[in-house]
Amino acid sequence: MSSNCIFCSIIRGESPANFVYKDEDFVVFHTRKPSAPVHVLLVPVEHIESVNELKERNVDVISRMILKSKEIAEELGIRESGYKLVINVGRGAGQVIFHMHIHLIGGWGKS
Repeated sequence: MSSNCIFCSIIRGESPANFVYKDEDFVVFHTRKPSAPVHVLLVPVEHIESVNELKERNVDVISRMILKSKEIAEELGIRESGYKLVINVGRGAGQVIFHMHIHLIGGWGKS
């Protein structure tokens, strides 16, 4: 983990977050600056700067994060209305925090 990364700080319990899910490999929590009615982040525990830094050893955790996203969408009531999974890679694509993460975004058509 990185000492100056906000996501690493959240994972270590040093910064507050509203967690939806946690295990030994990744966490899911509500973002502080939502861009939709439902906006959570899936973040690996290992500090991986971006998709560009992924290694073969990360395949399992990233796959599990994507599979878990549909369960989280169900729990948050947006699986049926639809949701997006977004990964920004690099500053030019809008990545602001350089710890790889997946945005799960939705809730616009939620009844």
